[in-house]
Parts: sequence; C-alpha cells; structure tokens
Amino acid sequence: MFKFNHFNFNVLDLEKSLKFYAEALDLEPTRFIEADDGSFRLVFLGDGSSDFTLELTWLKDRDKPYDLGECEYHLAFMPEDAAKARGRHEELGVICFENHDMGIYFINDPDGYWIEILPGKRPG
Repeated sequence: MFKFNHFNFNVLDLEKSLKFYAEALDLEPTRFIEADDGSFRLVFLGDGSSDFTLELTWLKDRDKPYDLGECEYHLAFMPEDAAKARGRHEELGVICFENHDMGIYFINDPDGYWIEILPGKRPG
C-alpha cells in the first residue's frame, strides 16, 4: 500500500516562490534541506491539515527559467471558501485560465506552473 508524500517543483527564485505560495495558497515551510556546499536548497511546504507537501527545489547554478514543456500537468487545491480564494487570486493577478462550465480556474506560480482551484465538493 502506498500513501502520497510530496510533489516537487523546481524554482528559479526561491524567495519569490515562497512568497507566492504563502500569499496565494497559505502554504508554509515545514522542512528544509540544504547542501553543505550550498549547491541546492529544498523547502517543503504544507497546508497545516494534511501530510502531503510541495517540495520546492532551488539550484544555485540555475540561471534560466525551466522548460515546462506543454504544462500538461498540475497540482490542485480545494479552498474552504471558494469565493474568498478567487477574490484573493484576482487581487494577486495570478489567474491564468478559467473553465466556467466546470467551475474551475487555474493560477500561475512565478515559474509558470499551473495550479488548479476547485470550487468544492460536487454532488453526486
């Protein structure tokens, strides 16, 4: 039997990413790992209610944006208050795509990763 543990995004500017995830999704660092030689840092972010974490990996020698391909993957979040979350994301200017028929939208992080925001539990 397997249990989800974490998912990784490589980031170009760790401080900018930490600020984004705190402001947009209330994620806070839960664990840090840093190479002795300073070549990389890992910061694990948690939501305070589940064991699942998002690992942000920063590489010292990386100086250009990551090629995310066609971005045909995403992480999804379900806020407690969808209207409040949407207002926050509109204010931050991070909404990058909306699907009104499905009632979902996506936000972009500083590196271009898409994050789906679900409206809540659907009947059925």
